[in-house]
Amino acid sequence: ILNQAVSGRLYSCNSVEQKIYVELNNTVPCVRLLNATHQIGCQSSISGDTGVIHVLESESDLEWPLSKGPNPPYMVLLESSLFTRSIMMKMKNESNRVAGVAVVVPNTSPPEFSPHTTCPNENTGVYSDNYGPNLAHCNTTVWNPLGNGLSYEEFDFPVFSLKEDNETEFIKQCYLDHNRAVNGSDPQYPLCAMQLFSHMHAVTNTPTCMRRNDINFSINPGTQTMVCDPLGDYNVWGSIRPYNDTVFGHKENESVVIAAARLDSRAFFWEVSTGAEGSISGFVTLLAAAQALREVTHKAPPTRNILFAFFQGETFDYIGSSRMVYDMENGKFVIDLDNVHSILEIGQVALHSGTNLFLHSDPVSRRNNTVNDEVKNLVNNLQSSTTGLSFLLVEPNVSQPLPPSSLQRFLRAQPIPGIVLADHESAFNNRYYESFYDNAANLNLTYPSDFSPEEQLEFVTETAKSLTDVATVVARALYKQAEGDKSLVNTIKADPKIVRLDTLASIKKVLGYLGLHCFVFFCLLEPSAPEYYVGVAMSSTPTRLVQYLLANLTGAATNLTQSQCQKPDELPNESRQMYSYLWVQGVVPPNSTQRDSFCVRASVRLTKAVSPAFELGEYASKDYSTWTESRWKFIKARIFLVASRDLEMLTLGAGVAVLFTSLLVTYFISTKADVLFSSTREPASAAY
Repeated sequence: ILNQAVSGRLYSCNSVEQKIYVELNNTVPCVRLLNATHQIGCQSSISGDTGVIHVLESESDLEWPLSKGPNPPYMVLLESSLFTRSIMMKMKNESNRVAGVAVVVPNTSPPEFSPHTTCPNENTGVYSDNYGPNLAHCNTTVWNPLGNGLSYEEFDFPVFSLKEDNETEFIKQCYLDHNRAVNGSDPQYPLCAMQLFSHMHAVTNTPTCMRRNDINFSINPGTQTMVCDPLGDYNVWGSIRPYNDTVFGHKENESVVIAAARLDSRAFFWEVSTGAEGSISGFVTLLAAAQALREVTHKAPPTRNILFAFFQGETFDYIGSSRMVYDMENGKFVIDLDNVHSILEIGQVALHSGTNLFLHSDPVSRRNNTVNDEVKNLVNNLQSSTTGLSFLLVEPNVSQPLPPSSLQRFLRAQPIPGIVLADHESAFNNRYYESFYDNAANLNLTYPSDFSPEEQLEFVTETAKSLTDVATVVARALYKQAEGDKSLVNTIKADPKIVRLDTLASIKKVLGYLGLHCFVFFCLLEPSAPEYYVGVAMSSTPTRLVQYLLANLTGAATNLTQSQCQKPDELPNESRQMYSYLWVQGVVPPNSTQRDSFCVRASVRLTKAVSPAFELGEYASKDYSTWTESRWKFIKARIFLVASRDLEMLTLGAGVAVLFTSLLVTYFISTKADVLFSSTREPASAAY
């Protein structure tokens, strides 16, 4: 050890702590979220929670950590197949013997898993005791029957996810070497233990944590200690014809068709939400449809404007859509609700089995003859747009409510004709709704095993082909709904390259600007795929990606220099009030060292996707989302060998004995110092 210490001192910093602990780097925690009434999620104690590792092999094996094991508390390591509501609730009820849980997330998916509720956003949609009470709370249709509700439970111990990699194998080997009982005998010390740190600052609910945000606990003047933050980001929107973004409110003689999709997703663990079917399938389809409309709308502009809206935070009680509706109602958006002619929302569309996609509408608002007639017209425009394609669009056979959708928030404010396009007639086809398994494998996005990366770039998967067809239908229907030139409808076709990969030079340039090399479904196959959890950091990676892609797909490249792109108002024919100007650095072309940069002019904007509850200070609101995320100091996980309690007490006792002995010796020496340390001197010489 001495040699190692010397070597460490000479060549690297090798501390005692590093010799004791093995840090785990590939972990993701479950964190605490709060709303108007309660808190959900997980947390550790302020000093972290420590327990002896027990690898759970079956549900019956729970007896060891919950009652039989002699060395509580236990840190339970379990495979994802055992990450069920039954097991988690049993451990929650015996939390005095469970220090924490570590879930191994495998590279393959289980048959089904959804930690969300069976009725998503049931309290903030349009259906209530006052509006379609027989349709409220999923009384007629349970949209997510596989939901086990784990994401909305509160656990008093930390829960972390581990990847199926070398770190996890090391933990399991440590367990086998030290903790596994042999021949019925108890394991002998030292035992392998794990310590998890994920202490959350916020408690109780959103009103409590927001009130504490206003109290300055810091001893440093001018510094405020925050304990939670509202969930939020930005909505991305763009229109065929630009609007002056300084002139808000109603536009006379203006009629707008809104095409909408959601951007976000979530999972049980913080920031591991991929949302392949749940969100990406919808907004990628809408992006492709927007690109398909660019040429025809320039050639023959439709009578009505088309506004593409990508909403953030929809998973958490419709944050983005409720904010846009609020802004429209209060004269803070470029149009108001009276300008909205109709809405077409793209939901989950990648898992349609057979030949049908489904057109969902609201049966309550359709009791109004005017709304009903316009819904029928939108249905007809959609159904007649499938010419030459391999599927049909049909309405559900039974009267049922809208599935969870942004359209519900618009209907809460005003009876607006609208359709939600989805791949399910009733319950979701998505077996992994709002879980980390809603990924590329869920959509069967695979490439031939012998393909090189370059060949994969050129390969169009069956899923991409299917979504391209859906985008074509959406684009045609929007053009019809906006009263475009009917003779040009069949010329509208989506480009599979938009849905497929970043083979288009324009998309490559956008991704190069952002420092990313993947997007859409191929991105889900990459380790660097962006996360779609809305979070609290404004302008997240998905938001910026969609902003730049929508601008690139619907806007126009200009000859402006970088300085002109940053200050376009100084030029006579440019206006930042009408357009956004985005400088795209692009990628480095072959045989070149300079990036192929250019300036894009587009009518694409960002508007806040933060719940109106925080704008109004109504933290206990029942009308708007009140979700916040707790702050924390740090997240950490590590393992180490722990000695027996007897040995620890013996060591402590020996240390205390040495301490008191040293104090007694010091006291004795101090009191006898004049004797112990006196020096004998020669007597002074007599003077005569």
